[in-house]
Amino acid sequence: MSPMSADPEPGPLPADGWHALDAAATFGRLATTAAGLGDGEAARRLAQYGPNALPEPPSRSLALIVLGQLKSPLIYLLLAAASVSLVLAEIDQAVFIFIVLAINTAIGAAQESRAEANTAALRTAITTVCRVWRQRTVRLTDSKALVPGDVVILEAGDRVPADLRLLSASELQADESALTGESLPVAKAAGVALAPDTPLAERATMLFAGSTLHRGGCQAVVIATGTHTELGHIAGSLQNASAPPPLTVKLDRFTRMLGLVALALVAVVVTQQLSTGASLHATFFVAVALAVSVIPEGLPVAVTVALSVATRRMARRNVIVRHLPAVEGLGACTVVATDKTGTLTRNQLTAKRLWLPGHGAVAIEGAGFDLGGRLLQEGVPLAPPAQEAARDLAAAAALCNDAAFDPDGGAAGRSGDTVDLAFLVLAMKTGLDVAELRHTARRTAELPFSAERKYAASLDEQDGVLRLHVKGAAEVLVPHCLGIDVDAVLSLADEMAGQGYRVMAVAARTLGVDEAAGRRPRMDRALEGLTLLGLVGFIDPLRTEAKAAVADCRGAGVAVKMITGDHAATALSIARDLGIAARAEEVMTGRQLDDPATGTDARIAATSVFARVEPSHKVRIVEALQRCGHVVAMTGDGVNDAPALHRADLGVAMGRDGTDAARDAADLVLTDDNFASITAGIQEGRAAYANIRKVIYLAISTGAAEAVFFLMALFTGFPVPLTAVQLLWLNLVTNGGQHVALALEKPEPGLLSRPPRRTGEAIFDALMIRQTALSGAVIGIVGYLVFAWAISAGWSEFEARNVLLFLMVAFENVHVMNCRSETISAFRVPLANNWPLLASIVAAQAIHIGAAFTPGLRDVLDLAPIPWEQWALLAPMALSVLVVMEIDKALRARRQRRRPAGTEPLTAG
Repeated sequence: MSPMSADPEPGPLPADGWHALDAAATFGRLATTAAGLGDGEAARRLAQYGPNALPEPPSRSLALIVLGQLKSPLIYLLLAAASVSLVLAEIDQAVFIFIVLAINTAIGAAQESRAEANTAALRTAITTVCRVWRQRTVRLTDSKALVPGDVVILEAGDRVPADLRLLSASELQADESALTGESLPVAKAAGVALAPDTPLAERATMLFAGSTLHRGGCQAVVIATGTHTELGHIAGSLQNASAPPPLTVKLDRFTRMLGLVALALVAVVVTQQLSTGASLHATFFVAVALAVSVIPEGLPVAVTVALSVATRRMARRNVIVRHLPAVEGLGACTVVATDKTGTLTRNQLTAKRLWLPGHGAVAIEGAGFDLGGRLLQEGVPLAPPAQEAARDLAAAAALCNDAAFDPDGGAAGRSGDTVDLAFLVLAMKTGLDVAELRHTARRTAELPFSAERKYAASLDEQDGVLRLHVKGAAEVLVPHCLGIDVDAVLSLADEMAGQGYRVMAVAARTLGVDEAAGRRPRMDRALEGLTLLGLVGFIDPLRTEAKAAVADCRGAGVAVKMITGDHAATALSIARDLGIAARAEEVMTGRQLDDPATGTDARIAATSVFARVEPSHKVRIVEALQRCGHVVAMTGDGVNDAPALHRADLGVAMGRDGTDAARDAADLVLTDDNFASITAGIQEGRAAYANIRKVIYLAISTGAAEAVFFLMALFTGFPVPLTAVQLLWLNLVTNGGQHVALALEKPEPGLLSRPPRRTGEAIFDALMIRQTALSGAVIGIVGYLVFAWAISAGWSEFEARNVLLFLMVAFENVHVMNCRSETISAFRVPLANNWPLLASIVAAQAIHIGAAFTPGLRDVLDLAPIPWEQWALLAPMALSVLVVMEIDKALRARRQRRRPAGTEPLTAG
């Protein structure tokens, strides 16, 4: 078929995947040829399939972001209270509520406006320029104009613009680590059709959008563009709604409950007032006063401040929070499902072990591009003969090598294959000057590595001698070597591979006079008679802090599961080093995940290591863990991790070496790519949750106390104890500052030794209900008794309310000390842990006393100074709540000490 003619319609997509077709069948299905498409057909297909780009999601305007902050049951209640206040001309309380809402909305909107790019990185990942066959000529074309059936030409360093089926390839390797999790470049070849069930990471005849060519060149036909690519499928999965952070769920549930309680109380009071003949206006006035006492107007701001404080603390520990409610999420998680490459490991292949004929095994210190490591045998430096043998091996590998490494050049000073770079680092560790070596040894011929040959070779001339240097798979090179026990050496190579090493053999031989005379012998026929210089074991080294961090997570009751695209043997070896798994039965492969018999939720939850997984598998793992009741934190750094990060309860991305797609899909970002920062995040998350509980405890218990004396006075025939304006003032003066200061409380000791909270545990749990009821009853009953005594003694309502208001300020100043810990005595929590709280207590008293002396303000509040002798009587009354709560904490601690081990209830935080 001529590309200049009208092209027939492309056939349907193959059910088993494009990798299951050979080149001829691919051409037939796409209705194209090796000469590509004509301009007319390309334009028609572009209109049919659309541009080769990911769709841009509609961006939210600032107005929509602001409106989004108002979607909360508690906000609805506050708006309702403000509306009623306006109807009743209670302008002061309406203005106060609106100010509170404005502050909360501004803080939340500022945080959310920074998180509007979940698919931005994926959209740009496939935007590039490439060479395309059009009209029988090669043109430079924007990748957005590519269509299925186009034939493209790519070289080393090019970004793959679409999903491609290879037509021809020369020494081709592709870096697919961001897509598949495979840490090493993947060898590619045109080849024949592959089995339909071939995993994504093993489809050697395919190239995928978003990956990069590491070596070689190719011609390939486009089989999918835009959203139809593997990268597009990942972007599509990010469009689905992500799981809300645990705190959001808990707070929504709590505020709905609080709203129902407030409505029920208001209904009871309205019914009681109307039944006694009270006017409608008076009834509404009383109802608003009760609503103000029950609804904690400052709670949204206090929770937001608590989260913001935790955000700053986490930032100091290298954890950046992208969504405010996710702050405490790490503290709630029960499982951390972590990507291996670049998260637990450094993604820097390193030579860690040698085997030298006649000298035995050699250990190599250091990791990555660190040149400080030594070569050791049984813990001591190599003897001179072994040192010389190691240097000969390293020199051969450095000459049969196309990489470049400048130790002082940083990332810009490194280029080439990761194996070649690791060989250069090894050479420098042996003391070789690689630049001088390459200068004195002139390369005269080379045979690049290929997946078919499984070895590379170079012919180098030094001092008039031609020497062949070869590196490659042990099973290919070792049988061609002389003077060794081939079976024993191959058995040793298998043993190293079983320990998680990627094993390569290095060999060499000097060419004879006859061969040298030709100067350019057939290198692919020159392997016979090689001398084996040794075996090299490579591994992607663990991050130095990873093992301790995994142990810390387990100590905090958080399971760690490793997810990787590597082979099962390599994954198990690394998992053993990390303490994640010990037995082969704890490893599950991607194929086992796909098998309904083995890929059950229960089996997934019991598995510690997942190997050879694809992006869809990661999402399945997260969802299976969630169905088993776990709160899942997923870590990752690549494009392949983005869907799982998005779906998990908490997505944690690497910030330094991670991809933009991973960071934008996550809730939290680790700026140092340090897995140990997750442990710090767990501690800070638990502290944030504990502080939020403290703020809620203070707000609800004081609100409950106000409701208690309000209802007791109403149903015993006394006047309303405090007016709505006085209640608003009380909440503003005491809770307003103390809520915020309580959110600054430093973490309590032992947070990381506690197990995670039970999944689904309410934020207003049995412990908080008990403490709220007890403290609220003490404050409410004492307040009612003082007010009732004052009225009965002939005091005016003004005088009785004035004294009660002073008492309530003192009560809340004292009670905030109870709220600093739900379990620890207030006298054992150091004052130095929260100096701002002490300042807020002093400020509350000073402001309230000052208001009593301020003309105008005291008239609005119906407030007047009280004699010092009255104040002195109120102080011990206020201390009663501290005494009662201390007794309760002591009794509860005593019961827990008597309880048999293992039956203690989970404590908050």
